[in-house]
Parts: sequence; C-alpha cells; structure tokens
Amino acid sequence: MTTTPYQVRVTDMPSSERPRERLLAYGAKSLATAELLAILLGTGQGPGKLSAVGLGQFILQTLSRDQRDPMGVLREVSAQELMDIPGVGPAKATTILAALELGKRVLQSRPPDKTVVDDPSVAAAALSHELMWQSQERFAVLFLDVKHRILGSKVITIGTATETLAHPRDIFREVLRHGATRIIIAHNHPSGSLEPSTEDISLTRQLLEAAQVLGIPLLDHLILGNGDYASLRQTTHLWQDID
Repeated sequence: MTTTPYQVRVTDMPSSERPRERLLAYGAKSLATAELLAILLGTGQGPGKLSAVGLGQFILQTLSRDQRDPMGVLREVSAQELMDIPGVGPAKATTILAALELGKRVLQSRPPDKTVVDDPSVAAAALSHELMWQSQERFAVLFLDVKHRILGSKVITIGTATETLAHPRDIFREVLRHGATRIIIAHNHPSGSLEPSTEDISLTRQLLEAAQVLGIPLLDHLILGNGDYASLRQTTHLWQDID
C-alpha cells in the first residue's frame, strides 16, 4: 500500500521537516499556510487518515473550492464551516478561530496618539484597524506633527471592492482641519496584492506636488493587504523625482 506525503505522520518526518521544528529554526514566515494550520491542529485524520499537514492542506482546498481566496475565507470562517470539514471537530475549529482572532487583534492594535512614526511599520499599525481586511478599498490619512508624532487619522473615502477615489482637495482639507504639519496616506487592496496600480502612482505624484506647494510634507504612501503592507517611498522613485 502506497503512503502519500500527506498521510505520513508528523512524528515520522525527519526533524528538519517537521513544522514545529522548522518554525523554531527558521521563523513562522518560512512555513506554508498548511504547515501553520498543522501546528494548530496538532493531529491529522480526515479522509484517508491524513497527517496534520495533510489535513491543513485539505482544509485550505475545501475552503477554496468555490474559487475564493482560502486566506480570505479563513478570515471570516465560522466554527460550523470548519466543523463541516471531515477531520475537524470542535477542539480543532476553536483552536483555529482563536489563532485567527489573536492575529487580527495583534495587527489591529493601534499605537497611541503622540507615538513617533519613525518607520513605515508604525504607520501601518496605526492604520491597520481602519484598512486591513476590509472588503472595499478605503483611503486614509495619518496626521502627524512636526516631530512626526501621531495626531490622529481619518478615512477620507470608501470605494468599491476594486477601487476608491480620493481627491487632493479633500485630503488636504482634512489635513488643515487637523492642524497636521506632516502626513502619511494609505489605502488597502482587498485582493491582498501590495503592487501599486497606475492610479496609485498617479495620485501619489499629484499629492507630492500639492504637498510641496502647501509646505506639508507627504512622508509616505502605504498599501495594506493580507496582513502586510508596502511603502511606496521605499519601492518607487516618486520622492526622488519630486526632489
């Protein structure tokens, strides 16, 4: 009888291939989603007596059968939907849901006002509650003082699942209203892609020019999606071009 890789017990794998050992050695980012699920599941089973990794893969395949992004489905999955999958009982379902909720809370924890934004990750954390995991594109502004301390933030516009519109006039009206002297703008991509669109680049260029005229520096433009972010200041030449 042939045994597939997904039927091999985790304890029978070489230690260098076991999810827990690999996480400790190389970090969580090095693991595939199915391997992360395997750590939460602890044991396998389900159709064909799958290993924990195999069951994790089977869960992802089951959730994505309707062609949706399995990670997107996981974000909103219910306990019953998980328990409908063979091999997933109440204990495994609640463990997965608890881990997902913990991850959301960590990502959505907001730095307090007056926090100094000295790295794009701080700005992304400040805006993640308003932008991350949203089904529609949202455009927001983070207001800063002259020392780059957070004064507040505001969602300027909410668009469709694929696009949002923001006009420089509306953005800088709010900037002046909040008395900000520095700003960071950000929007989300519901698809999870962090690649800037042509429209993103064009709007950033317009805002850089307007910021220069008004004397209110635009420090960065962030794209948030799928639990991560990208800084256009770090990944494009827009700021060098304006200088």
